[in-house]
Amino acid sequence: MNESKVKQVTGGLIWTYAERMTAQLITIIVTIVLARIIAPDEYGIISIVNVFINIANAFVINGFGNSLIQKKDSDELDFSTVFYFSIGFSTIVYLILFICAPFISKFYEMDALTLILRIMGVRLPIAAINSVQQAYISKCMAFKKFFFATLGGTLASAAVGITMAYNGFGIWALVAQYLTNVCIDTVVLSFTSGWRPKLIYSRTRMKGLFSYGWKIMFVGVMTTVYANIRNLVIGKKYNSADLAYSEKGEQFPNAIAGNINSSITKVLFPVLSDLQNDIEQLKRAVRRSIKVGTYVLFPIMFGFAVISEKFVSFFMTEKWIGCVPFLQIMCIVYALQPLQTSSLQAIKAIGKSSLYLWIDIIKKIVGIIILIVTVFCFDDVLIIVFGALVIELFSVIVLFPVNKKLFNYTYREQIMDIAPSMMLSIGMCLVTVAFDNMLQINGLLAILMDIVIGVGTYLIGSVITKNENFKYILGFMLRKRGK
Repeated sequence: MNESKVKQVTGGLIWTYAERMTAQLITIIVTIVLARIIAPDEYGIISIVNVFINIANAFVINGFGNSLIQKKDSDELDFSTVFYFSIGFSTIVYLILFICAPFISKFYEMDALTLILRIMGVRLPIAAINSVQQAYISKCMAFKKFFFATLGGTLASAAVGITMAYNGFGIWALVAQYLTNVCIDTVVLSFTSGWRPKLIYSRTRMKGLFSYGWKIMFVGVMTTVYANIRNLVIGKKYNSADLAYSEKGEQFPNAIAGNINSSITKVLFPVLSDLQNDIEQLKRAVRRSIKVGTYVLFPIMFGFAVISEKFVSFFMTEKWIGCVPFLQIMCIVYALQPLQTSSLQAIKAIGKSSLYLWIDIIKKIVGIIILIVTVFCFDDVLIIVFGALVIELFSVIVLFPVNKKLFNYTYREQIMDIAPSMMLSIGMCLVTVAFDNMLQINGLLAILMDIVIGVGTYLIGSVITKNENFKYILGFMLRKRGK
């Protein structure tokens, strides 16, 4: 059973990685095309809108889906109950956003915000439906089904966004792309998930699920508010172009690492919930997730930071060159996230939602303090964004003693599980920069050469050092191919 569960984690991660990476490859291409057409100040307006949509969305999608997954014997009554509750709750959240839209628009002195907020907010009830569908698929460990839904939504939204942008719709192209994605995703899942709500509801069941889920929801809301408060401050204190550079600098690392991180969450939580009574197996699954996650993510993020200036200059044109320093900082921030994600999923899986909540509160208090210091002591957008890296390092460190106490995951084990991937990634970057200085080439060829040199160096280093993660992933792929 031990090996089967660990393989289940790895298999699910690989399938979900494939889903997210395919979607994000398309998203990155679309983002590059739209960035060449749409001006930074228009992106800045959408960035402000997204802050409030993301916060409202956090109320809708966090908590109750996790409750369905965490409950070992959740049945049709549970899923239908959460489905109807989520639709009602999301409608209330949307109405609040609808009413507040004019006040938000006035605060930021942008008249266009009112209508855009109200239209983009329509996604909230749709996202509520989608969250229950995703909970059902995750509970069944049928992660292949996410692939087609995500791919359909991403391709359709890409076509809509690019077509509208080329036809001069400007900011509305971004709005249409955003809404199309979640609509198509939800429609496809309604056909492929194999689940339909029934006309049944239980207040008693909802009360039990709510007692666990509200804490997870609260953490999700706090995390979203905290993640977006920096953009709120930049949007008010500086101009929309500064916000666009900051937001775009985060968008690409988030498109890659953020979705890999969400893949870990999606796969790991249902598996760990099943293992919640066996701490030793749970620890093994967490360690494997951290090892595989960092082995894949560290070289991607570190490498992207190295080629960021060439990437932005060539693909997005010089008008976006101001986002490069932000992009480099956020690459390191997102590279560290899997270290937290795996541990936090284990804490949730064993039912420690109160501990999960308090850990998050501590991290957010420290984060707010750092944000206040950077805003009031330094008049520099880049320093404010650099504060995000300091906060991420603190968030990783604070989990070390928790892992040791709950899972007997020692400090030495935690460090040694990430050190090989860290050293290989740093070595890869040094070799790539050295070749850059020798070759002195520019444009697309330079980017492709950097990628080839980086990937080659990382793989050769993995073979020379007999890296455990390289062997594990290669062995897993060969076994799958053999089947």
